Amino acid sequence: MTQATNAFGELGERIAARWLERSGWKILARRFRSGRRDIDLVAQQGDLIAFVEVKARSGDEFGDPVEAVNHRKQRELTKSAQTWIDRHGTAGESYRFDVLGVLMKERRVFIRHVPGAFTMA
Repeated sequence: MTQATNAFGELGERIAARWLERSGWKILARRFRSGRRDIDLVAQQGDLIAFVEVKARSGDEFGDPVEAVNHRKQRELTKSAQTWIDRHGTAGESYRFDVLGVLMKERRVFIRHVPGAFTMA
């Protein structure tokens, strides 16, 4: 991954985190690492913990950003989420996987949040 691509992805994650916070979520972790895998954002609202995969795009020629989370990525996310739960989870919490697409096009930002995008694989 090039430095520019990485910086663009980080910008998308900052935008997503700010959007979630403005929507009432508390960000518990950014880029939680588990081996070579990571979870972009771990967010909490009440007793609900969301493991959020952020996909940022500069255009829609490759489709909707949220469609980029394939089965392989879902498996990786569930493994990382299980590690997070083992380390930080507490009784009474509920967990889900969200995908948040950030489309930056023509100096505008479009957000698409898909709550419960998939279940543990």
